[in-house]
Amino acid sequence: MQQCCNIKFVKLNTPVDILQKKKLRNTAFRQQVLDVFLANEGAISQEKIAESLGEHDRITLYRTIKVFIEKGILHEVALPGEDERYALCAPECTHKHEEHLHQHIHFQCSNCNTVSCIDLPENIQLSLPNYQVKQWSINAQGLCTTCAT
Repeated sequence: MQQCCNIKFVKLNTPVDILQKKKLRNTAFRQQVLDVFLANEGAISQEKIAESLGEHDRITLYRTIKVFIEKGILHEVALPGEDERYALCAPECTHKHEEHLHQHIHFQCSNCNTVSCIDLPENIQLSLPNYQVKQWSINAQGLCTTCAT
């Protein structure tokens, strides 16, 4: 299976580069949203995005996040009992839904509450008898590398 998301990718892309690559109209607001993600290491909540942006239209933010997910710029990180968070996809991530896969671990630090996407080796396959697995994610909790030291 193809793996496309990696929070640790080299941050050479600018918001303009990302929007051009995904063939999206370049707007100041979209650039601001991408700047928030490029400034953060892990997955972040819509609330944190909103706080970072300051005054803005919440519907525009909602629609921007939705478009970014559809185009393979962001992916959703669902954690039990928490609001959804969003993380940047790797630059090579495709926007085709059938190929927009996220096979990785979502690691949440129990001390600082950060959430990171941890890639697994490509040869790991999840096979469940009598089921057709299209996408999977695993949630793990513990101490991140910063808090563990």
